[in-house]
Amino acid sequence: MTDAKQLIRPERDRFLADENPFEAMMSRFDYAAQLLRLDGGLYKVLRNPEKQIIVSVPVAMDSGEVEVFTGYRVLYNTSRGPAKGGIRFDLGVTLEEVKALAAWMTWKCAVVNIPFGGSKGGVVCDPTTMSASELEKLTRRYTASIIETLGPDSDVPAPDMNTNERVMAWVMDTYSMHKRHTVTAVVTGKPIEMGGSAGRREATGRGCMICTREALRHLGMPLGGAAAVVQGFGNVGSVTAELLRREGCRIVGASDVSGGVYNAKGLDPQDLVAWRQAHRYLSGYPKGERVTNEELLTAECDVLVPAALENVITARNAGDIKAKVIVEGANGPTAAGADDILDRKGIFVVPDILANAGGVTVSYFEWVQDRGGYFWSEETVNNRLTEIMVHSFGHVLEVSKRYSVNMRIGAYTLAIDRVAAVHRLRGLYA
Repeated sequence: MTDAKQLIRPERDRFLADENPFEAMMSRFDYAAQLLRLDGGLYKVLRNPEKQIIVSVPVAMDSGEVEVFTGYRVLYNTSRGPAKGGIRFDLGVTLEEVKALAAWMTWKCAVVNIPFGGSKGGVVCDPTTMSASELEKLTRRYTASIIETLGPDSDVPAPDMNTNERVMAWVMDTYSMHKRHTVTAVVTGKPIEMGGSAGRREATGRGCMICTREALRHLGMPLGGAAAVVQGFGNVGSVTAELLRREGCRIVGASDVSGGVYNAKGLDPQDLVAWRQAHRYLSGYPKGERVTNEELLTAECDVLVPAALENVITARNAGDIKAKVIVEGANGPTAAGADDILDRKGIFVVPDILANAGGVTVSYFEWVQDRGGYFWSEETVNNRLTEIMVHSFGHVLEVSKRYSVNMRIGAYTLAIDRVAAVHRLRGLYA
């Protein structure tokens, strides 16, 4: 019987893996597949997405001109349940990126052991230059273009980069109009009034905080007084920073697209949020030293939370990172070429498919509540999230010790083993 090791390509070009998000994901997948001695046929199944959709999205702009945008939706694997994954609006969206993010969602759902597969979607656009009317038209036409894949039992979107509760409301309404009845469970991350869940907005940041707390506990480091840097101060980063501060951490650095600020004595996350709301960006914040995003990544700290974009930690800067713990709030913030460098430096990395899984976990809670028509208190949501995140951290740590690998490969190994087990039980339909 052929196993995965015989099918894996020779050592990949590190630059390719660093630049291509799907190749970066696959380099970790291959390592875990070898550890599991994955059967060759199953390896082929799991390394290929089930469905890749590319659509043209024409929109009548406010000017009267018609623009045609490109939209993507990738369903990577649905063996464990309906596909689950966000929709992003960004000029940098590519099929390779969406494919990688859909794969990450598959492994993420398996790591926290919720009954979802993985998907992702996106539209190539610059939402900052579009009016609310244009964004609504874009959202509704994109939704209608992929509506055959959507549904509570097939594919359930959520907010992602540059999308939010309002966009999810448009998706839900468009789908519901086509179905001729209201279907709240077709999306998550909705407004509370439309079937959203308490605690959903803070869920990803709360999961990052819990993973930080568990990592420091594992390493015997005190949480109180630990210096933390948060690179990327959007929803995930700002919530993580505030929750870490409440746990006793000292937030010494934060940044957004305009740059960052560093203050060894500590920053007030709520004050940073207020500054951003008043000035749109952190640029000009007066209570610390101005630094670039690149400088912030290598600043003095105990905990680094990259919560912005993919591939911000690479082979070029990993050797300069001074943090003892990295908790990946973003998807794919560490390029494949940086993994070995971080390992050699003894930096404990909580990988994205574990660290930021709080969002999809509470999305699962929202889906369950919508389908049951019964809603939980925020305290119940947070308690159940904490239970899942703590158990998942422990499971990944146990696997990493069993195979003598880092937490990232431990997480991939746990996730792939769970997805593979379901494929073996279901068999191959022919």
